[in-house]
Amino acid sequence: MGQKQTARILSENRGDAALVRRRRLFAAGVLLALTGCRSPRDPALDRGNTIVMAVPDASVLKPDAWDLDFLTFLPRAVQNEKGELEGRLARSWEHSPDAKEWTYHLRTNVRWDDGKPVTARDVKFTLDLLAKAGTGYLGINATIVDDSTVRISAAKPDYIDDLVYYPEHLLRSLDPAKFWEWDFWTHPVGNGPFRFVRYLPERLIEFEANSGYYKGKPRVERVILKFVGESGLTELLSGNVDIARAEPSQIPRIARDPRFRIYHHVGPSANAIYWKSDHPLFRDPRVRRALTQALDRRELLRVMNRPPEAPITDAVLTSRQFRRREWSEPLPYDPAKARTLLEAAGWSDRNGDRILDKDGRPFRFTASVSSGTINEKLAVYVQAQLRRLGVQMEIRSVDGSVIWQKLRAGDFEAWMHVHQAGSLRRDFGRGNPLGYANARAFELIEGLEQTADPDEEDRIYREISEIFLDDPPMVRLIPASRDWFVHRRVHGLSTPFHAEPDTYMEDLWVEK
Repeated sequence: MGQKQTARILSENRGDAALVRRRRLFAAGVLLALTGCRSPRDPALDRGNTIVMAVPDASVLKPDAWDLDFLTFLPRAVQNEKGELEGRLARSWEHSPDAKEWTYHLRTNVRWDDGKPVTARDVKFTLDLLAKAGTGYLGINATIVDDSTVRISAAKPDYIDDLVYYPEHLLRSLDPAKFWEWDFWTHPVGNGPFRFVRYLPERLIEFEANSGYYKGKPRVERVILKFVGESGLTELLSGNVDIARAEPSQIPRIARDPRFRIYHHVGPSANAIYWKSDHPLFRDPRVRRALTQALDRRELLRVMNRPPEAPITDAVLTSRQFRRREWSEPLPYDPAKARTLLEAAGWSDRNGDRILDKDGRPFRFTASVSSGTINEKLAVYVQAQLRRLGVQMEIRSVDGSVIWQKLRAGDFEAWMHVHQAGSLRRDFGRGNPLGYANARAFELIEGLEQTADPDEEDRIYREISEIFLDDPPMVRLIPASRDWFVHRRVHGLSTPFHAEPDTYMEDLWVEK
């Protein structure tokens, strides 16, 4: 081999070696950069069999707060993932023919954390206590039949379904007038799936799995309720908690984060627009039906980050009907039909300004909305959809402290609010603030007040729903929901009936 060829080969080898060195340096630099940019290890993965849940403060274990009292106290029954009622403290129950008296047969293998058995005395004590403490649970009479049987009578006994019960032997000497200030709420002695361990003021309450629980020890070993105020999302993203309540506006951000799942609890309540039915714009039922059919409620579900499978209904429903999915088809989204109805009622765009008018009056109204609520954002999308029809809706945000005064005085044209199944008398009965007047609806609503029979209530609700399809006092826009962000290591939840970790913590488990 000649000197020139040898030199060329050596030169090429040196070049190749330099190239390899440069490539190695570049790769090392990229690796270093990537390592430097990588997020720290998710702390949730190191918590083992402990679930940490973000809560605002220590009040969550008090009555009528969250359902976190289910952690350590047993209710009568809860819904399972199919929406069916399953007994907890009560193993079975039956009611009188008029359904105003219910007999509960309690489990005999449930004990308080101090070893005392749970009896019918605890149920009666709790119901009497709640009445004395001014909690709103009034008119309930409990009679002890024997240690494991209690008979409860009330005008509407089903409204106490989600109550939990307290230990009579520990609380009977405490002052009911100081009920809300008792230390018991931060140092509870319960009978549920988890036992109280410790309370650190301003920081947390800790529970451990109850090995003596009647269903067996839960799979989650520890539950920590961390007090975070309004910082639940920040704590979740930082890895400091596994579960946080969600605001709909936060859902798109979390949906893009592979660490979390989102669960939605959906029930019979709905965000709705109530029409001032005696107002000149809304007096004609054809107009109110047209406004319903002008609204694309599936689109509203999407823009408000609600589950796409959530039911759209015009029916008013009992909780039992909703669990059984016993609802009729709603009025369909049909802008052409809406225009036809409005034209038949005398509304058309006569001057070409894209706003419907009648007798020289433009179709323009104001919807009152409680400030700081989800309805403020929902109103903006409703406003845009109605504008496409030629209806101009203005939005007036009203402070929550005064909006009820305005409503009772009839000082509104339309009102955006959450419709709840139990509010028919207040919202649509005789003397209602909407000016809604339907004699048959009045009779049916008054009939509801005279019965506690679930079958009769369902029948009445079905007939009221049929009336509302023809003579609607409101538009049920989208189902109201409670939404949860949950780390993917936590399993056992499902939408829509088994979505709430505060209710179903005993059913959850952790996988790495």
